[in-house]
Amino acid sequence: MTDIALTVRRTIAASPERLFEAWTTPAALRQWFGPKDVHCIAAEVDLRVGGAYKLGNQLPDGRVVWIAGTFEAIEPPRRLVYSWQVGDEPPSRVTVMFEPAGDATEVIVVHERIDSIATRDGHERGWIGCLDSLEQWSTSA
Repeated sequence: MTDIALTVRRTIAASPERLFEAWTTPAALRQWFGPKDVHCIAAEVDLRVGGAYKLGNQLPDGRVVWIAGTFEAIEPPRRLVYSWQVGDEPPSRVTVMFEPAGDATEVIVVHERIDSIATRDGHERGWIGCLDSLEQWSTSA
């Protein structure tokens, strides 16, 4: 286990309840999860501690990246903690917090136990892109 981590924050004009639901509902995840030009083609969520999730993200070149893990903590609508594994990359951990901020919500993604600086940098770009997509989804839906 490593101590390499990253934190990405975004204030989005939506309630914590709406954003928590977007993060945990397969139909919503398929609409927004992934950076620009990446499409979530599959989402399975067993929303309970110990329950599994699996996401399929299709990249612009047509390849599909599978992300999977299990939920470690679920505190609606404020916090999610889950393991994170992309393909055969070593597993890491993601914590997502939804903090009320007036009429908006600050979404805070903490990704820890990352195996390398290069992987961290890739995940940081991915999370920034995901929050861009979530923000766009939340204003259009």
